[in-house]
Amino acid sequence: MFTRNWPRHLLCLSLALPLGSALACGPDFPMRLLDNRGQSLAELPEGNFRFEINRLGHGIAGLKSVTAVVYGGMEATDYAEQRDSAEQDGLTAEQQALVKQLRGLTDAHQVEAQGASLPSELRLYLAGAAAFSAGDHGLAADYFRKVLALPADQRALRSTWAAYSLGRALFALSAEAQATPDLLAQSRKAFEQARQLSIDGFSDPLELGVASLGEEARVARTAGDWDSAIELYATQNRHGSTVGYTSLKLLVADLMAMPEEQLTVLLKGKAVQQLLTASLISRLGWSFGEQPPDEQKLIKLLQASTRGSLDNADRLAAMNYQQGDYASAKVFLEHAGDGGLAWWLRAKLAMREGDKAAAAAAYAKAAQAFPQDESWGERRTPDWAFESLQPKCRVEGESAILALQRGDYLQAFDQLYRSNDIYWLDAATVAERVLTVDELKQYVDTQVPAPPALTQQDRDNYVPLPVAAKLRNLLGRRLLREERYDEATAYFDSETLQHKARWYGEMRHDAESKWWPSKRAFAYFNAATLARSDGMELLGYEMAPDYATFGGNYSLESSELKVGPLVAEDEVKRQQASAAQPDRRYHYRYVANALASRAADHLPHTSQAFAAVLCAATGWNTDQEEKSAFYQRYVKEGPYVDWAVFFGEQCPYPDFQNADKRYVTQALSPVRATLRPYKKWLEVGGVVAFTAVALVLINRRKRNARA
Repeated sequence: MFTRNWPRHLLCLSLALPLGSALACGPDFPMRLLDNRGQSLAELPEGNFRFEINRLGHGIAGLKSVTAVVYGGMEATDYAEQRDSAEQDGLTAEQQALVKQLRGLTDAHQVEAQGASLPSELRLYLAGAAAFSAGDHGLAADYFRKVLALPADQRALRSTWAAYSLGRALFALSAEAQATPDLLAQSRKAFEQARQLSIDGFSDPLELGVASLGEEARVARTAGDWDSAIELYATQNRHGSTVGYTSLKLLVADLMAMPEEQLTVLLKGKAVQQLLTASLISRLGWSFGEQPPDEQKLIKLLQASTRGSLDNADRLAAMNYQQGDYASAKVFLEHAGDGGLAWWLRAKLAMREGDKAAAAAAYAKAAQAFPQDESWGERRTPDWAFESLQPKCRVEGESAILALQRGDYLQAFDQLYRSNDIYWLDAATVAERVLTVDELKQYVDTQVPAPPALTQQDRDNYVPLPVAAKLRNLLGRRLLREERYDEATAYFDSETLQHKARWYGEMRHDAESKWWPSKRAFAYFNAATLARSDGMELLGYEMAPDYATFGGNYSLESSELKVGPLVAEDEVKRQQASAAQPDRRYHYRYVANALASRAADHLPHTSQAFAAVLCAATGWNTDQEEKSAFYQRYVKEGPYVDWAVFFGEQCPYPDFQNADKRYVTQALSPVRATLRPYKKWLEVGGVVAFTAVALVLINRRKRNARA
């Protein structure tokens, strides 16, 4: 007996060994609005500094935005290489060689003399450049003026260059002359001229028209005109220059470091107010969630300087709301107009006052007011989740929380689903846990047509599925879980999944409808195998507990949903009714186990198929308890097989056909076992009975013969 069963006991011991460690860390996860509904409604996310400063500048008609090169955006050596390369354009080979030679000279007059064969604009510009490099800014300015004095048709290549360089030379002269207003004004005029020349079509390969905005801004700041400097840098930023963006960040730092008396004076300027407000609502200087020490001082000064201000009122209201000064925020909102941010803030203040109806109405107006394409970029939440903040989508997502609370489940889902990938995790939660399957199916059938299938190349390159395809897959899996097999197949996004879904449905149907036990066992086992191998794609929950949205590789923390101010009892009941059965991670593995167990129920315990089914289920690695249960069942009920030493590891396919022969022998086995002690008496009784029957037949034949 021991010799026969020792492989089973070894396997049982192996199943008791600890499993490998689980993956403990993962990627960054997107924010979920429904995870903490109160927090989602209460917080006003930080703005985006780049977006905010775009509101301060203005595009200049005809001025092309930067493509690759902007003076001041590179190291000096990099710019020199770009300049030297651009300087060769439009020249003959001889001119190119001469220009390169003249660039190596430092005496302007020598450059002018040796460049006599060059066109006037080239010769004069190179002489001015040599003077500028030598620090003779007055002489440089004279040469650049000479270039600009040429007839327009004689300075097509260097007009923009000369005006830009003239502005720089005059600014350098102003520093030597202690920033005389006249020189600063002339410098600004030269930069304005450079932009106009670029607009008029004069050669501008170095994109000096846009660069001139930053240079003029520096001149304006030197002259004490901070508002003009901010507007110029903001305009430069709007034309695609990183110099404008970086310069405005530096201006913010300079303003925050100023003494209160000086800053108070500057805060009277509209652009200064707007720049600092943009910085505050964007939390520009924050690091690791900590407010900069000088920021509270700045906020107080800004609040004091903007009392009664109608300009930028929605941003000032946002700043006060973020600081927890809701009374001041409400005052500013009285003058904030009908922009999206203003209505968003009104919705939040209404929620604070407990007026959900007013909040819902304000959210609706905010969603209408925000442009569809407005984006505030990426942000991090306090718990380090990330959010691609598109205000219109965020507003609709917050509005969905109120819709859920009042029972408008389809509206809530629609508002979340329209965000595409941004709040897909929330939309998926509502789709598979809150909506009924018929509500979801009706929505998909009427509003979510199947998108074009991804090519194999797309799949190989991990191109993400469109949200429409993800929703349809979610519905297909839900229909399979709810045993609506015929309806499920068409919703899966690939032919491979459709084939597997169809096969799974056929097996589940056969398992319940076939008459012969081995046929039912065959169907149960194949359905179980498919559920185990492809369960994530066919049966998995998009969110908890399986997290098909992450391919099952990661999970998110979740807490039990409870009735509260923002959660209605009916939603809780719906989520409870749609919970996974069992509600455990990778729940489809337990479904597979249950199907395998039912397959074994329909097989003779003495058959190879019975042992093979239990062997396969043991190897599916669901959990230690279920593995042990399958093995123990085999030990108690199954036959000896020579591969039992590898039970759960190397399992043959169940021989369902030969299992049929075991039904009769298995049925007679209990009778044989009962009669075995009376074997000799039964043998004697059998002989007597046979003899008696034979005598009766002989006598009957004799009587018939006489008759």
